[in-house]
Amino acid sequence: MRFQDKVVLITGSASGIGLAAAQAFAAEGAKLVLADRQAETGEAVAAQLRQAGHATIFVPTDVADYAAVQHLVATAVQHFGRLDVAINNAGIGGPLAPTAEVALPDWDRVIAVNQTGVFYGMKEQLAVMARQGSGCVINIASIAGLRGLPLQLAYTASKHAVVGMTKAAAGEYARLGIRVNAVCPVFTHTPLVDQLFAAKEGIDEKFLRTIPLRRFGEVADIVNAITWLADDATSYVTGLALPIDGGQTA
Repeated sequence: MRFQDKVVLITGSASGIGLAAAQAFAAEGAKLVLADRQAETGEAVAAQLRQAGHATIFVPTDVADYAAVQHLVATAVQHFGRLDVAINNAGIGGPLAPTAEVALPDWDRVIAVNQTGVFYGMKEQLAVMARQGSGCVINIASIAGLRGLPLQLAYTASKHAVVGMTKAAAGEYARLGIRVNAVCPVFTHTPLVDQLFAAKEGIDEKFLRTIPLRRFGEVADIVNAITWLADDATSYVTGLALPIDGGQTA
């Protein structure tokens, strides 16, 4: 198994990409530290994995709360003794609006979760990995981190920041044997994206026409990229922002 006894931390693990990633890493022998704001759902996911024989703990976490992120990472190390892979997946979309109409509370919340939350995670995770002399961080960015996404200014800004932080940290920590990469999915069938499409009729068809492969991404497409980047087979890959976009940025 590729990740036998590796300790893998995943935020936003109660649904969507985070849930599928947890299941994929568990199937490959990993020990899991799962985190989400949805405490009841998150614990249910962890319980199912434990019942299937996978070493798993769940820590309720709001990634926009630095103390909560500190507790999450400290709990992971206390329980399993180390941290091999960290996947910063928790994120939100925010309402659709042109720039001049973006509400300040909406801006603040998107930046707090998507940008500052990833910074909090990296800050704590990389400190642990630096002491170990090994580790891998994978940030879930977006195609919106590589181009502009109309009507989603805060989301676009936050994901550009994730890509930038990924590249900065990759350069800083490479000499310690730590890799930092990002995946940049196009619209993928997850609860977050389904909520976005439901908010504006016809928007899904409009975006689909921009994708050369003429389909939206599936969660498995994203998880395959995440596990690839976490694998020792990609030990020479760091600082990458990998588009998973059906050719949209080609």
